[in-house]
Amino acid sequence: MPPSPTPAARSPRAALAELLGGNRRFVSGQPVHGHDVTAAAAVASGDQQPYAVLLGCIDSRVPLEAIFDQTFGSICVIRTGAHVLDRAVLGSIEFVVDQLAVPLVMVLGHERCGAVGSAVAALRTGERPGGSLAYVVEQIAPAVAEVGADDPQVQPLAIRRHVGRTVAALRADDLLAGPVAAGRVAVVGALYDLATGEVALLPEEA
Repeated sequence: MPPSPTPAARSPRAALAELLGGNRRFVSGQPVHGHDVTAAAAVASGDQQPYAVLLGCIDSRVPLEAIFDQTFGSICVIRTGAHVLDRAVLGSIEFVVDQLAVPLVMVLGHERCGAVGSAVAALRTGERPGGSLAYVVEQIAPAVAEVGADDPQVQPLAIRRHVGRTVAALRADDLLAGPVAAGRVAVVGALYDLATGEVALLPEEA
């Protein structure tokens, strides 16, 4: 079993390499972390030292610890519909970066996202959903509008655009912008393929 990253090796580049290496193990059918209770007990008594925080979707087909083959104590996970940011999410990421010295923030979107589909439907019909789902749709709507709700490829394109907008918002956050500019923290966007299990980094302009 590969050792967990040590604080001395926790650069943004090393953190990203470890995360993507775990995804390659997952895709190849050779994960090393089985989420056994003994692994939980092994890290229970010490301070946590995660090397990344992942913001992903609530979709049940995208369990982040599994698709990156990570064990207890290695990553912090936040999941909302279409990885929508709110103050609680931002505050949580700020805490992890500031208090736990995590060098990597990843925003992970995925194909066929239901929340993005709801935003597309709302813009096409002009009918907004009720309740707090309306807030989620409103946060995704700018990405859909930038692509164009009537574009035949609106959903896959809007998913990528929404990831890019989320990454940009995190990089511009008051408490994250300094560490990002100094190179101590990286914020990256990625997309998960439901069929293959592969995670692909998105280009800066996505």
